[in-house]
Amino acid sequence: MKVDFLEYHETKPGTKKNPEPRTTRFAWVTDIGINRDNMMKIMRAGRARWRIENETFNTLKNQGYHFEHNFGQGQKHLCAVFASVMLLAFLTDQVEMRCYGPFGAALEKMRRLKYLRNKVRGIFQELIILSWETLYAGVVYGHKAVLLEPDTS
Repeated sequence: MKVDFLEYHETKPGTKKNPEPRTTRFAWVTDIGINRDNMMKIMRAGRARWRIENETFNTLKNQGYHFEHNFGQGQKHLCAVFASVMLLAFLTDQVEMRCYGPFGAALEKMRRLKYLRNKVRGIFQELIILSWETLYAGVVYGHKAVLLEPDTS
């Protein structure tokens, strides 16, 4: 297989603290033929992909998914199972954010996914929830706890 290599150097001016200019190097290997007409597009696409991947891992690490935690191998690939469950939770949150209005409204009200999760956890501990709409409406508009009487018959 033939591949092409693209290297990009970005030089930024120094700061007061460190007056030396700072050069950052990026490199890509691709099976797309690189020429003068498409090299800037390929570089921009590579930088955009890197940024998306970096932001995704930052989210997985710092916004409640605990992706940096090492569960060890455990028995029967437990670490891989936990990582898969975390990625599935992340995917579910992404789909809900894009496609499910009540979730988006609740997230907007709580401002952060971490705060929304804590609120949802608290509501689940106090109330019986009949639907996701009811749950997220409770987050957005408030809720009242109901005294549940046990059936002793």
